[in-house]
Order: sequence, then C-alpha cells, then structure tokens
Amino acid sequence: DAIRGALRHAGRYPRFMGSGLVDDLAQSHRTTPDHVLLGSGSGEILRMAVDAFTSPARGLVAGLPTFESPAARARQLERPVTELPVDPRTLALDLDTLAERARGAGLVFLCNPNNPTGLLHSGKAIRDFVARVHAVSPETHVLVDEAYHDYVDDPAYETAVPLALADPRVFVTRTFSKAYGMAGIRLGYAVGRPETMKRLAPWRLGNSVNLLAMAAGRAAVGAEAALAAERARNAAARAFTAKLFADLGFTVAPSQANFVFVDIRRDAKAFQGAGPAAGVRVGRAFPPCDTWTRVSIGT
Repeated sequence: DAIRGALRHAGRYPRFMGSGLVDDLAQSHRTTPDHVLLGSGSGEILRMAVDAFTSPARGLVAGLPTFESPAARARQLERPVTELPVDPRTLALDLDTLAERARGAGLVFLCNPNNPTGLLHSGKAIRDFVARVHAVSPETHVLVDEAYHDYVDDPAYETAVPLALADPRVFVTRTFSKAYGMAGIRLGYAVGRPETMKRLAPWRLGNSVNLLAMAAGRAAVGAEAALAAERARNAAARAFTAKLFADLGFTVAPSQANFVFVDIRRDAKAFQGAGPAAGVRVGRAFPPCDTWTRVSIGT
C-alpha cells in the first residue's frame, strides 16, 4: 500500500520524499538523524565502507567464509585483503586472532550473526574484540554487519548499535532485505557517529535509494507486529529444517539467521548444480567449507 501510494510521485527524484525515513530510523535507535545514512541495500554501504576506509597501504580484514562483498570490492580496488578461516570443526571465528590480524588495517568486516555459518558472537565478545582492535591498531575502523539481527533469539546477543553511537571507529549496517522481505526493493542503512557517517557519505551514489523504497521503508519501520510474526515463523521453520537434516545424520551448525549451514559430506558446488533437476535451489558455495551448503528458510 505504501508503494502504491508513492507511485504518483514516481516522476520526481527521491529527494522529494525528504528526510522522513532517516528521521524514523533515528527515532527507532533513539538518536538523531546525523547518525544514520541510507543505502541501496546494506550492500551499497559495505562498498562505501571499503572505498572510504581502505587504501593500498591499509587493507581489509575479515573472516572466511563470510559475506563476500567487502573482500570482492577490496580486491577490485587492489587493496590488501586478509582473511582468517573459521575453525573447520566448530565454524567459530577466533576474534583474538582476528584482532591481531587487524594491525595496520583500514577496515575490519564482522558479520554478526555470520553469513553463511549462522553463528554469532555475544555482546561482550564484540565489545572485547573492538577494544583489542583499538589497542593494536587505533586507526582501524570496525564494521559490524547486522543483516540478520531480527532473527536472533540467543540471549547472549546484543546489537552493536550503542557501541557505534559512542565510538567513531565502529559502525553498524542493517538491511530491509531479510526479515522485512524487501531484497528486491534495495534498502539498507548505517548507524554510527556523525563524523563516521560523513566519511562514508561522499562514496554514496547520488539518488541511490529510490522513492518507492523510501515509502516502503517508512511503512516497514512501524510494522512491529508483522516483524514479530516473521521472526516467529522463521524460528519455527529453521528448527524444522535443522531437525530434518540432523535426523538424516548430517551435521547442522547452530543458526541464528534465516538459513542453516549443513555439512552434506559431498562437494557443495556439485550439490548446488544437481539441485535444480530435483526442483530445489540452494545458495552458492562458500569456500573453504567445501562440503557445507547453506539452506535458506522458506515457508
């Protein structure tokens, strides 16, 4: 309904919509609009972060596997990329070692919960990690990607938004692509200190967020009941899916997202290629976890 209502303005540039969505997001995070920056999905902001905070001398540090976009952008720009593989048994990422690898880096990318493993780090673990990064590399920025924030039910989890609002070397990205079901509409945002948002802003594409996405975003921010229903539906379907694979004898990583990561004990690329013939499509392969496949939660 919000998109339909905005269609009459489709002949105008997005700035016609004003700052309403930014104001709504700032209010939802109990801060002011200068702490919020919109993007065409959080993907645009991840690209902006690499552009803004890395250089030929100060590269990117991330876990492996994780969401590939920041590392791909850094390589495109010929910036150094340091990737720390997760533990092959537990899929856990060693934050102490990651912090040490951050020495001299421009940007650390930390997806929490992580894509594709579904594992998360507690609020305390994130705070301790940021403190260690600051100690070994005071100029390094830390980007915490919370794309799957709305699916988490682990009580140890805490959003890093309060940390980002207090610390100019930390910022958080969120997206409407997951729990809000707006992946094709392309809407995301960053939260952080005004001085950090100002460093990101010049790398943003002009008019990057379209007018219809802004209207949809404003409706979504207030749709608490719909979000709660989606969270419950996802949790039930995730538990069903994990149990199915476990009952079949496969190892399933404990997930806090809208997918499960399963060790299918065969080549993941071959499995992906064979799936469509059976009417099933699964996510891409995630090296170095070559026998694991990510199964997204459906209906």
